[in-house]
Amino acid sequence: MRTQITAVHFNATDSLKEFSETEVQRLLKFAEDILHCEIEFTFNKQDKKANIHIKVDGAVLNASAISDDFRKSIVLAVDKLEAQVKKYKEKTHAKH
Repeated sequence: MRTQITAVHFNATDSLKEFSETEVQRLLKFAEDILHCEIEFTFNKQDKKANIHIKVDGAVLNASAISDDFRKSIVLAVDKLEAQVKKYKEKTHAKH
């Protein structure tokens, strides 16, 4: 899976990038066919937001989360995507 990380109006640290990539790798347990992942970090004063977009076998799944820490935001967003991936896989397997 290719991963692209973008930080808006700041430079993301290497540890944040590594943590993000590791968290997104959890999704591979549920869908091996994830082609591309885009992670975008933005912040406003106290709020730190993580947006994640993944491309899975012809579909694009999106999730975002806001908290006071980027690591919390990425974990929350990955949890949301995990539920979406499971639901998507159930739908596609039900059709076959």
